[in-house]
Amino acid sequence: MNLIWFRNDLRLTDNPALHAAAALGQPLVAVVVLTPLQWQRHGDAPRKLAFWRDALQCLQGDLARLNIPLRVLHTSDYDGCAAALLELCQTLKAQGLYFNYEYPLNERRRDVQVKRVLRGAGLRCEGCHADLLLEPGTVQSAKGEPFRVFTPFSRVWRRQMLMRSLDGLPAPERQAALADHSGEPMESDRVPPLGEPYDRQLWPVGEQVAAQRLYDFAAKDLARYAERRDFPALQATSSLSAYLNTGQVSVRQCLNVARHSLGEHWLESQWVTELIWREFYRHLLVAFTDLNREAPFRPEVEARIQWHDRPEYFEAWCRGETGFPIVDAAMRQLLATGWMHNRLRMVVASFLTKLLGVDWRLGAAFFMQQLIDGDFASNLGGWQWSASVGADAAPYFRIFSPQRQAERFDPQDEFVCHWLPELSPMPARQRQDPQASSAVRGIQPVIDYRAAREAALTGYKDAG
Repeated sequence: MNLIWFRNDLRLTDNPALHAAAALGQPLVAVVVLTPLQWQRHGDAPRKLAFWRDALQCLQGDLARLNIPLRVLHTSDYDGCAAALLELCQTLKAQGLYFNYEYPLNERRRDVQVKRVLRGAGLRCEGCHADLLLEPGTVQSAKGEPFRVFTPFSRVWRRQMLMRSLDGLPAPERQAALADHSGEPMESDRVPPLGEPYDRQLWPVGEQVAAQRLYDFAAKDLARYAERRDFPALQATSSLSAYLNTGQVSVRQCLNVARHSLGEHWLESQWVTELIWREFYRHLLVAFTDLNREAPFRPEVEARIQWHDRPEYFEAWCRGETGFPIVDAAMRQLLATGWMHNRLRMVVASFLTKLLGVDWRLGAAFFMQQLIDGDFASNLGGWQWSASVGADAAPYFRIFSPQRQAERFDPQDEFVCHWLPELSPMPARQRQDPQASSAVRGIQPVIDYRAAREAALTGYKDAG
């Protein structure tokens, strides 16, 4: 018997660890370890935990149809994982444990400890790469160094992918029922409620749901993704981020669909570029470990920036009450759904860090507390990029004008009026004007845009 440990890989197909364990031809038992104190320390959104839990419960049903029981272990944090898994191995007389790697530092330390303890007890313990297509350390410069800039990373990544197979791994065959397993989870192996309610109609769970969402996106929107992706009123993005982060769909499955849908030049598509950014940020976490402690990628820049202690500004931003309609509409979307359009994530991050002068860490933490698709690597990378202290960061002088962004990407005010319906009766030319809209909303703009922009530019220039 062997154990398969599920974490952020809640699927049967294209699951390297599950495939490797099943290939041994011995009975399988799945296991998950619940670590609520660890999740609390990480600041994970309650809706993200609830979504993961529901996806896990769906996977439990899929596993049951293959006669693979799921054992649910409980420990407060990662420090207890090794002992709990060893005890289960010994109880079941399992010969080994298989899992897919996660890349943040705490997760990597946990996996090192689990390997050390289980192998020390004479058990097999193997990790596989499922959350990345090209594992850390394999995409390097000609000097054998990790890339610090995205464009050369993406160029090498694409070149290597041309030599990699995109064929997905099949789900395991149905195994014979285990003698002590009735087909229904024991009471101790029922997945308890986690987190807080979220919109289950907006975010249904399951491997089949994720696959259908991927196929629908490929059929309807992938070919026009580059030209439509920046318009938040359009349903033009894949909305797959939450499914990728929980592993209900794999990056390889996404690329395979892109290849079949787009043909010869699929690797150059903008959507594939977004997936490469996801891989880039994970490679950075492994190569530059201080990032895991929220250190800036460019400390020499941040050392010269004076972040302001402005709790009233930050709280207004969190509530969606800055007085700038596109910013407030985006924040209302986040608070209501746990998701925000990618273009607007850049707009609100630029607004908080450059126009309000608030430390990017506060914004990054708030996002993680709200996002159903909260991903430590991508969230960290995106916030540092916006604050101009990250890898391949936006130049300091790139400061998004909320009004200009709205004019370009919400020209008919559809998005703003959906989330701020009180603005609908206003003349179109006035809706995005902070001063004009304040009379209707009763919310005064927290800053004067031109003055704040000039102050930000002066500060960054003084910082060198």
